[in-house]
Amino acid sequence: MPKLNIFDRKGNKVGTFNVEPTDFAPRINKQLLHDAVVMYQANLRQGSHQSKSRGMVAGSTKKMYRQKGTGNARAGHKRSGIRRGGGHIHRIHNRDYSYRLPRKALQQATRMALASKVRDDEIIILDELTMTEPRTKDIVSILNHVERKQGETLLLATEKHDANVYLSARNIRGVSVAPASDLNAYNVLSSRRLLVTKAALESLVESAKKTNSAKVAAKA
Repeated sequence: MPKLNIFDRKGNKVGTFNVEPTDFAPRINKQLLHDAVVMYQANLRQGSHQSKSRGMVAGSTKKMYRQKGTGNARAGHKRSGIRRGGGHIHRIHNRDYSYRLPRKALQQATRMALASKVRDDEIIILDELTMTEPRTKDIVSILNHVERKQGETLLLATEKHDANVYLSARNIRGVSVAPASDLNAYNVLSSRRLLVTKAALESLVESAKKTNSAKVAAKA
């Protein structure tokens, strides 16, 4: 069973954590991960794009010149879609891009994303992370001591929501913060590394094992 190192705030190894990808998911389905990521990205789209039709453009509706006898092509009013400044013939409408995959499929995708992080050795475990007040330089110091390469994106996962940790890390470039309950396939996969506290990882593994055991029991 793979052993991941546990580090303290100074980057010193203080223990190991036994975990393997199958603790989260028996296999990794790339198509499910792709579908989940596309859904989360679609839900982030604002969908406020639009253009004006000829009825929405300001201007007179009077015919620009008589139909015949001028030598010019026939023309209606200046708001016509074939003229510069006129409305769009097939205008762009506002739309909602959001949709939802089944809840169990999204939960399974999250477990698969965590399994892929374990498989690719992209998880850093921190023994504890408690702060009495927001201090960005404390988080920067921790990131400098752990195995994080310069410029790598990182997701910091805590056991529960911690306002002090969130306020301390939100201004650091490439770093995002989320409690273990808010992890999903998109935020796990979009970050190069996952920095997780030991307590948060234990709760994630325990929850995944319960779900997998329930599936096996249901099939039996």
